[in-house]
Amino acid sequence: MSTPFTITTAISYPNGRPHIGHAYEVIATDAIARFQRMMGRDVFFQTGTDEHGLKMAQTARGRGIEPRELADEMAGYFKQMNERLNISHDRFIRTSEADHHRASQAIWQAMEANGDLYLGRYEGWYSVRDEAFYDEKEIVEGEGGAKLSPQGTPVEWTVEESWFFRLSAYQDRLLALYESQPDFIQPDSRRNEIMRFVEGGLSDLSVSRTSFDWGVKVPGAQGHVMYVWVDALTNYLTGCGYPDDADRMARYWAEGGDITHIIGKDIVRFHTVYWPAFLMSAKLPLPRQVFGHGFLLNRGEKMSKSVGNVADPMELADRFGVDQLRYFLLSEVTFGNDGSYSAEAIVQRANSDLGNAFGNLAQRTLSFIAKNLEGRLPEPNSNDDDAALLDIIEDTRINFRIAMGSLAPSQAIEHWMRAIFACNQYIDAQAPWTLRKTDPKRMEAVLATLYSAIGSLGVFALPIIPASASALLDQMGVPADMRHYEQAPWYAALRASGFTLIQPKPLFPRLDLTEADA
Repeated sequence: MSTPFTITTAISYPNGRPHIGHAYEVIATDAIARFQRMMGRDVFFQTGTDEHGLKMAQTARGRGIEPRELADEMAGYFKQMNERLNISHDRFIRTSEADHHRASQAIWQAMEANGDLYLGRYEGWYSVRDEAFYDEKEIVEGEGGAKLSPQGTPVEWTVEESWFFRLSAYQDRLLALYESQPDFIQPDSRRNEIMRFVEGGLSDLSVSRTSFDWGVKVPGAQGHVMYVWVDALTNYLTGCGYPDDADRMARYWAEGGDITHIIGKDIVRFHTVYWPAFLMSAKLPLPRQVFGHGFLLNRGEKMSKSVGNVADPMELADRFGVDQLRYFLLSEVTFGNDGSYSAEAIVQRANSDLGNAFGNLAQRTLSFIAKNLEGRLPEPNSNDDDAALLDIIEDTRINFRIAMGSLAPSQAIEHWMRAIFACNQYIDAQAPWTLRKTDPKRMEAVLATLYSAIGSLGVFALPIIPASASALLDQMGVPADMRHYEQAPWYAALRASGFTLIQPKPLFPRLDLTEADA
């Protein structure tokens, strides 16, 4: 039996409604989780919201409500987004939940028992927006002499009593981790950045605050709440059963387990420096890989509320379709790099790839069968041309699996599209509409080859466009237990069952731009 597969997004900070960047991360992670399930693996996929910290307290205060009320409202928006985008998560975690508080206090006590926590006084630069402390050497000057973090966010000088984590003691162990497991941080550009940062020396980390009380209480330390990264990062353990469910931990967070974090590139440091150090201190297993994806840009520009170019993923899904949006984001952006989107780009790719190439291939083939064979599935009688196309489909299956297993959905889609082009070239060359009059037996062989190929392409696409691919496969009668990547021949059995194809419904209606899209 294969190793269970645990995959997580970063938990989103809900001091505002979700934007397209949140949607991109959870869609990409969902595609990978769906793929791994289709590989027959036991998958645990977690996403959620990071609800504590100063930003939440300040935002709630500004609205005249309690932080809990703000957290409840905003978590609801993120849950709605996931439901609308067809996200197949196994758990939506909220860090305000009681079991997460228990998990955070348990890892704190484990780190304390290891001698890695001590009480001190923090004086340094703190970014409310990043929920992060920065060393003097990292601070840059902005306009008017403003002090900024490496991310360009404002920082303020903070002085308060704080518990500290002995991060400095883990420098050598972290570097050894990066050397022994080159894939621990991906892509390689992120790995190189983190190695340079750690080689430059690590300072001990402030891990509690006393200036607000919206957070996980530090055990045995009156007036202290955990600084957000201990609390936030521990969510991954909470979902896997820590600290009470040993069987679940052994299943989804085991030593040597297949555990992957999908996160934005701006929080790679916290996940690849702080997080493994916390886990080492608590004597807990480490994840196998942290993948830092890039940012989405609106027409090449960074999204900003002040500029007014922050896109609502719900509006985009309503405007263009959920699967069309999923397909665009996964095909257009090389996972790990920054990418750009616009209404024009979404419409162009959805129409060309999904509508004209794949949708039209399926529609004209299935409609021809429904009309000319009264829905009876055609009889196969393969020749070299048919076998060549089916070989392309088999190569696509193999290459699609490799690409998705390597966290490269855009590459997987490229292989898928090449197979679709091959099918369209095949149907044009074989011309079953001509064979209908000249060689009906050959016509059936061509249609049988296309039916098998289209069904396989529909199966491959399930992680990317799950609703549309499922609708196609349902129309075609492809058995549910054959919708995976270890495909056994299904066409002969389906034909023998007497299945009758009815007139198919188009999958991808043509999208058009409006004046509002300009």
